[in-house]
Amino acid sequence: MAGEGRPFTLDTLEWDAWVETVDVDRATPEQIAVLEESLPTAKTSPYYLALVHDVTALRERSRLYNAIMYAPRGLDRRDREIAALAVSHVNGCVYCASVHARRFAQLAKDAGPAQALLDAGPGADLGTARRRAVADFAVRLTREPNQPLDLTGLRTDAGLDDTEILDLVHVVAVFAWANRLMLTLGEPRSPRSTTEEHPA
Repeated sequence: MAGEGRPFTLDTLEWDAWVETVDVDRATPEQIAVLEESLPTAKTSPYYLALVHDVTALRERSRLYNAIMYAPRGLDRRDREIAALAVSHVNGCVYCASVHARRFAQLAKDAGPAQALLDAGPGADLGTARRRAVADFAVRLTREPNQPLDLTGLRTDAGLDDTEILDLVHVVAVFAWANRLMLTLGEPRSPRSTTEEHPA
């Protein structure tokens, strides 16, 4: 279970902002430009419409996030997604966990490992030694960011080189931030549920 009793799920969730969002019809040209740079669906996303109050911060956030998660080389995208899922589970971000569980399932063409992690947590059977090593490292760095890093499992069990390990560290770091933004600025809900007013 996650924060406020909402279970982790592979289902698609929506997200409601607790702060005022920018009305796209009244957005400045600069706000529109950074939304279009950030994500194809950003102009309809309450999350991006909340963040675009600060155009400079959103532009830098989107460039950083996209560079870490969608780099054409380095750590495999599936490893990035399973790490993002593990970190989001530890941090209690149900929305982020849902998104990255589905992305992993799409890339791996197998929802089993993602569903197992959602149901049982990062200690679940993830199917391969590589996924196990990646998830274990992501969880350890999330829970104990000030402790020395043991890279043995990543090198021996996962076969990662130094560049891939650095990519993994970046994924864990960006989700330490991204999860907290999501958890601080709003909450997830089922697409079929009625949005309830959040208490002030």
